Amino acid sequence: MQALLGALGRLARAPLATMLTLLVIGLALALPAALGLLVRNAESATGGFGRAVDMTVYLKNGVTLSRAQQLATVARSRPGVASVTVISAAEGLRQFRKYSGFGAALAALKSNPLPNVLRVVPRPRASGPLALEALRRKFAAWPEVDMVQLDTQWVMRFNAIIAVVRRLVLLAAALLGVGVLAVVGNTIRLEILNRSDEIEVTKLVGGSNSFVRRPFVYTGALYGLGGAVLAWVILEGAVLALSGPAARLAELYGSGFVLRGLGGRELALLFGGGMALGWLGAWISAFRHLRSIEPRA
Repeated sequence: MQALLGALGRLARAPLATMLTLLVIGLALALPAALGLLVRNAESATGGFGRAVDMTVYLKNGVTLSRAQQLATVARSRPGVASVTVISAAEGLRQFRKYSGFGAALAALKSNPLPNVLRVVPRPRASGPLALEALRRKFAAWPEVDMVQLDTQWVMRFNAIIAVVRRLVLLAAALLGVGVLAVVGNTIRLEILNRSDEIEVTKLVGGSNSFVRRPFVYTGALYGLGGAVLAWVILEGAVLALSGPAARLAELYGSGFVLRGLGGRELALLFGGGMALGWLGAWISAFRHLRSIEPRA
C-alpha cells in the first residue's frame, strides 16, 4: 500500500509529464477499441443480415397451392432446414404489383403468371456454402420444382469484409499493445535513472530487487489504467458526437438503429488490458535496468 500511494504521489507531482504519457497510451488503446466498436455497430445496423441466408424454391405453374403446402411440410422435416414459408401465386402477384411500379400493366393480365413459391431458411449450422449447395440440389431434384434460387455471394462478401476488419482489429491491438509496452518501459527507465541514487541506498540497507521494483511496477499499472480510462473517455466522446447524425441517417432508412458505445465486457477488457500492458512494460524495464544499479563500495 505504501508503494502504491508513493507511485500515485509521484505521478501527481508531475501532472504535465503524466498527462502526456497517459494521452499517448490512451490514443494507442482507443484505436483498436474504436475498430471493435465499428464492427459491432456495423453488425447491429445491418440487423445480422450477413447471417440471414435463405433460398427461394420456385414451383412449376401446374403445382397447386395444396400441393405446395404438402411440399413445405416435407421440406420442414429435412435436416438443416429451420423454417419454410409458402408464398402463394396470388400473394406473389400482390407483392409484385405493390413494389414493382407496374400495377397498371399487370391489371391487363388475364391470368396470374407467377408460380407458388417456397421460401426456405436453413439452420445456422447448415449455412455454409457446401451445405447450402447440397440443400439446393435436393430441392432442385423434386419433379414439382422449376428452379431454386440461392444467392450467397453477397453474404460471403459481407462476412469476408467483417472478417478482414476483425483481423485488422487484432493486428492493431497487437501492434499498439507493443507500443504501449515501449512507452511505459521507456518512462520507467527514465524514472529509474533519475532515482538511481535512491535505489543504491535502498539496496545498501538490504532492499531486494523485488522490493525496489514494486513501486515502478505499480507506476506502470497506474499508467495503463489511466490510459485505458482516457481511451474510454475518447470513445464515449466520439460516440456522443456521432450518435445524432447516425440516428438521423437511420431514420431516413426507416431503421431504429442507435449507435452504441462500450459495454461492460468491453470496458473490463479495456481496463484490464491497459493495466496488464502497463504492469508488464514496467516490470520488463525495471527487471532489465535495476540489475545494473548496485551499491558502490
